Amino acid sequence: MSNIKSWIVAFRLRTLPLSLSCIGMGGILAYFRGYFNWEIFVFSFLTTISLQILSNLANDYGDTLFGADNVHREGPDRMVQTGAITEKQMKRMIILFVVFSFVLGLMLLYFSNLSRLGFIIFLVIGILAIIAAVNYTIGMKKPYGYKGFGDISVYIFFGLVAVLGSYFLYAGTLDWQLLLPASTCGFLATAVLNINNMRDIESDRLAGKYSIALRLGIKNALIYHAILLFGGLLLSVIFVVMNYSSPFQFLFILSLPLFIKNYLGVKKSATSKQMDPYLKQLAISTLIFVVLFGIGIIV
Repeated sequence: MSNIKSWIVAFRLRTLPLSLSCIGMGGILAYFRGYFNWEIFVFSFLTTISLQILSNLANDYGDTLFGADNVHREGPDRMVQTGAITEKQMKRMIILFVVFSFVLGLMLLYFSNLSRLGFIIFLVIGILAIIAAVNYTIGMKKPYGYKGFGDISVYIFFGLVAVLGSYFLYAGTLDWQLLLPASTCGFLATAVLNINNMRDIESDRLAGKYSIALRLGIKNALIYHAILLFGGLLLSVIFVVMNYSSPFQFLFILSLPLFIKNYLGVKKSATSKQMDPYLKQLAISTLIFVVLFGIGIIV
């Protein structure tokens, strides 16, 4: 495998639709409320892409370091574990994306015209996002992803921070109703992680990575998956009902069959290899949901 191809694989571009969906939801809600700004839109997307790639690189490095990526793992190859990228090279790239994420985040805050206090608060949030991206699987002893806190982190950063945080950069204000579509994004992002954790249950068990899926067991993890998928969609239905003006706002319901397909596909998967494609399918389904949601409430 060529070095360039190895880096493309390590970036895990298939995960980008999910993170862009969540940051896009913040922009959609801002447009819906009359606060949209193109500079914020562009730099929020660039910052999100950088943070997602940073998280993926750290995961590749960290899971090899702590043993979750081993001969028992049945998911896609990881570049450090296979030797396609050395640990030294990966650490350098992680540092580079930490810098990228920080600089892009500063540009985002610059165009947001926040107050001095607001700038400081969001600067701290941005730094915490960078730390969370790195420390999911890289830590001094056992990273939080190994203790079962990955789901909570994904909900917070993909739901609350990505959606509500980006909306605040546009509007300078929040209201509690926005928590509903923000939680939808957080739930769907957590569902993607849940598939990943169900797929890797056996290798995670051997590595001492106690994910929520491992703690629940595969049967209960499937129930948890259904709650994340359909509970998340229900929250957006409630938001639309509370802000109803046209039946066209329910356009996102057309994405429901995609989530039903995901649940049934994961449920019927007999092996980790069969389950793996549903990670990408759910990420793309989430993007389709957000696009339909946006068209429904904006047009």
